[in-house]
Amino acid sequence: MSSEIDSSTLLSRASQLIDLARKAGADAADAVVVRSRSQSVSVRLGKVEGTESSESDDFSLRVFIGKRVASVSANPGFDLQALAERAVAMAKVSPEDPFACLADEANLAKSYPDLQLFDATEVSSEMLREAALAAETAALAVKGVTNSSGAGASGGMGGLVLATSHGFAGSYMGSRFGHSVSVIAGEGTGMERDYDFDSRLYYAELDDPAEIGRRAGQRVVKRINPRQVPTGKNVTVIFDPRVARGFVGHIAGAINGAAVARKTSFLRDRMGQQVLKSGLSITDDPLIVRGPASRPFDGEGVSGERLVMIEDGVLKHWFLSTSTGRELGLQTNGRGVRGGTAVSPSSTNLALEPGDISPEELIRSVGNGFYVTELIGHGVNMLTGEYSRGATGFWIENGELAFPVSEVTIASNLKDMFMRLTPANDIDRKFGVAAPTFAIEGMTLAGQ
Repeated sequence: MSSEIDSSTLLSRASQLIDLARKAGADAADAVVVRSRSQSVSVRLGKVEGTESSESDDFSLRVFIGKRVASVSANPGFDLQALAERAVAMAKVSPEDPFACLADEANLAKSYPDLQLFDATEVSSEMLREAALAAETAALAVKGVTNSSGAGASGGMGGLVLATSHGFAGSYMGSRFGHSVSVIAGEGTGMERDYDFDSRLYYAELDDPAEIGRRAGQRVVKRINPRQVPTGKNVTVIFDPRVARGFVGHIAGAINGAAVARKTSFLRDRMGQQVLKSGLSITDDPLIVRGPASRPFDGEGVSGERLVMIEDGVLKHWFLSTSTGRELGLQTNGRGVRGGTAVSPSSTNLALEPGDISPEELIRSVGNGFYVTELIGHGVNMLTGEYSRGATGFWIENGELAFPVSEVTIASNLKDMFMRLTPANDIDRKFGVAAPTFAIEGMTLAGQ
């Protein structure tokens, strides 16, 4: 992959856009270029099914006239002056937004660290093809695997170039490589599907494709001949790390300042109060070297720092961008991200910090319960906290995984679930949202 050698060119174009917007009548402006390069290969049953390659540099200009704001986007090759004049004309007739603004100059990053987010390793289509085939071959070699849903390998880069009318100019790039495979076990109506994958910033740190394939095969074979279990209340449910990460995402959504400002979060009135069991903490750190979601500055040019969002169970922070912070009477904490032409708050490297016991010890401590490996549906109400999801996994009997289970529903309220959560010690921080295996007591399980 090409490196950051032409970021200076993109910064120059962004700065020109801002100058033209100011000349056209804007009081303030910022310009962003989101850069993306990717290539991927997909295979199925030993044959290449698809090869894709894409490149894009997407420009966005945001202008402010008093309390009015407008944004426009364009692809490379556009007329700079025409784009600037169009944005200013739109802003003049836009409704006032009392909170929209650039980040305060005092909050802008004056310098920022090299987080080592970019790996310049060149991956050819042939390398990607061989990796995908190796993953699929290893998965199909596992006894009991009967078919393949396909395997893939990819490599790419992405980054941000940002310039503002009050003096910020910066850029960063990050790389991403991945291997994945999905396979089937069983026949007819008894077929089961499962998968495995790995994704890293540095190519050399990826798991071996054959190992990914073996894990996928072993996972799916264990799911053959699932049973149903009786409906029950006060069931202890253990979340596999895969589904645990999604659950932590619900916590992130509930402490997002935008949701709090819109009054769509069930935690909107809980700042400074206990929302997790005592002893539990959730951290967010944008400055981890080689972190999967690290960034030296946010989408407004503000550097973030490590925050303990929930400390010893007590809610300490919202995720905030500048405008969301103003709406809540607070300062940004450097969590603004660009989504098209808009800026909204989001997490970076988010982690539910681990506990002290192993997953095996946690399972043994349960006695009888349900170990979830996959969740189905979107039955989560972030306004009330009501939680109801279809689930598959394994029944726990006498402290051990006894047999596969499917076609059940688990339900509770997130407020109660947060207070009954017990984490294990097996966190894997290679994901932007990281979580260990954890148990939640007192859930309702709807089965037979």
